[in-house]
Amino acid sequence: MKVRKGSKLFRRYLLSMFSMVMVSLMLMCILFLGIETSHWEKEQTETLSSYTNVIAGNVRNLMHNYHDSTLSNTIPVYILANNLNTMCTANNCDIFICDLNGKVILCREMTNGDIRNKKHCEIHSHYVVPEDIIEKAESSRYSDITLLGDIYSVNQLVVGTPINSGSKTIGVVFASKSVASTIYSYILNIAKIVLFSALVVLIAITLISYAMAYRFTRPLRQMSYATKRFAEGDFSYKIPEKGDDELTELAKGLNKMATSLSVLEGSRRTFVANVSHELKTPMTTISGFIDGILDGTIPKEKEAYYLGIVSDEVKRLSRLVTGMLNMSKHEAGEIQITAKEFDLSQSVIKTILNFESKITSKSIEIIGLDTLESFTVTADEDMLMQVVYNLVDNAIKFTPDNGYIGFKLFSANGKAYFSIRNSGDGISPDELEKVFERFYKIDKSRSFDAKGAGLGLYIVQSIITLHGGEIKATSEEGKFTDFSFWIPLK
Repeated sequence: MKVRKGSKLFRRYLLSMFSMVMVSLMLMCILFLGIETSHWEKEQTETLSSYTNVIAGNVRNLMHNYHDSTLSNTIPVYILANNLNTMCTANNCDIFICDLNGKVILCREMTNGDIRNKKHCEIHSHYVVPEDIIEKAESSRYSDITLLGDIYSVNQLVVGTPINSGSKTIGVVFASKSVASTIYSYILNIAKIVLFSALVVLIAITLISYAMAYRFTRPLRQMSYATKRFAEGDFSYKIPEKGDDELTELAKGLNKMATSLSVLEGSRRTFVANVSHELKTPMTTISGFIDGILDGTIPKEKEAYYLGIVSDEVKRLSRLVTGMLNMSKHEAGEIQITAKEFDLSQSVIKTILNFESKITSKSIEIIGLDTLESFTVTADEDMLMQVVYNLVDNAIKFTPDNGYIGFKLFSANGKAYFSIRNSGDGISPDELEKVFERFYKIDKSRSFDAKGAGLGLYIVQSIITLHGGEIKATSEEGKFTDFSFWIPLK
C-alpha cells in the first residue's frame, strides 16, 4: 500500500521538522552574531587602546625631551598632531588630547594652519568631555560605547588613556570610532557567510527531513489503512514488519490482533451455524411432536413417549441458552464468587454420580474415584461443580465404549489439584491449543457425541481463572486426553 505524500500526517511531520530546523538556525545565527559583535568590540577596543597608549607615550617622551610640561612648544605639538593624523587616517577613527577640564588641546586638524600661532581646530575646539568620564579615564583606561556627553550624534566606541608626567596626570588621550560605520559592514559580511551556510544546511536538512517524514509516516499510514480493512471485516491484509523499533512492535501487535480476530470471526460464524442447527433441530422436533399430538396423528398410548422426547429437547435448548448466558456474564465481568467452605471431594463425587446412567450405557470404567483425598476448600461450590460437570460430560462424550475415565484429587502447597483423564482418540496438538477458545468445537468426525456449541471449556477456564487458578489440557493421539486444574485452598 502506497503512502500519499500529501497526507495530513506527512505534511504535519515535515512542517514540524522544518520549523525546528528554522528555529535552530535562527538561534544559531543570533548567537553567532552576538559572539562576533562582542569579538569585534573587543578587537576594536584593543586597537584603539594601542593607539592611545602610543600617543600617551609619545607625549611623555616629547615633553621630557623638550622640557615642556604644558605642550606649549611648537615642535612637539606639530609632531604629535602629525602622529594623530596618521593614526586617524589609517584606522578611520578620531583621536584627540584633552586636559583635565575636558577641553581639547590637540587634535589631527592642528596639522593644518599655523601651529606657531596656536590656531585651534574649528571642530574639536568646541568639544568638552564630561567631568565624570575624565575622572574615570584619569585613574585607569576608559572604554565604552557612548556619545561622549553630547559631543557625537551617533554612538561611538570610545577609549581613553591618561597621560602621566611623573606621578601627575596632565591630560587624557581619547580615541573614538563610529559603531554604525564599521560594525554594520562587519556584521553584514558575517551575516552573508552565515546565511549562505544556513541556506546550504537548510536545503540538506529539508531533504533529510522529507525522507525521514516519508519513512516514519509510511508505517503509520499502513496501520491506518489496515485498521480500516479490519473494521470492514477483512483481516487478510498484513502490515509489513521491517526493523525492530516501536512501530514494528505495533505492526506485529496489529497483525497478531488481525489473526486472532480472523480466528474469532471464523469461530463466530461456526458458532452461529452450530447454534442455528442446535436450535432448529430440537425446535423442529418439538413442533412436529406437539402438532402430532394436537391433531391426533400420534395415538394416545404413544403420547407419553413423545412428550418425553419433547422434554429432553427442551432441556437441551435450556442448556444451550444457559451456556450462552453464562458466557455473556463472564465476558461482562458480572459473575461474582460466593465463597464458602466445603469438602471438594464429596462435591466431586456427587457431580460424577449424576452421569451414572451414561457411564453404564457406554460400559466406561471409572478409576481413582474411591481414592480421592478428602479436604476442605474455600470457594464458590456451584461454580466449581459446573467445572467438574462440564469436564466429566466432555470426557464421557469422547470416551469410546468400554473405555476408561480416571480421576485425581489432592492438595499440596496451599492448592487443590484436580485432573480427569479419558481414553480415546485424543486431541491433535493444533486443536489442543484452541480447546479453551469460545465457540471452538473439536472435529465432529472424531467425536462420538459432538453436540454442543463450543462454550463448555471456555466457561470452565473462565471460572478457574476467576478463582485465581489455572487449567491446562494434555493429550496423546490414539491414547488419552487429560484436563487438570488447580485453585487456591482459600
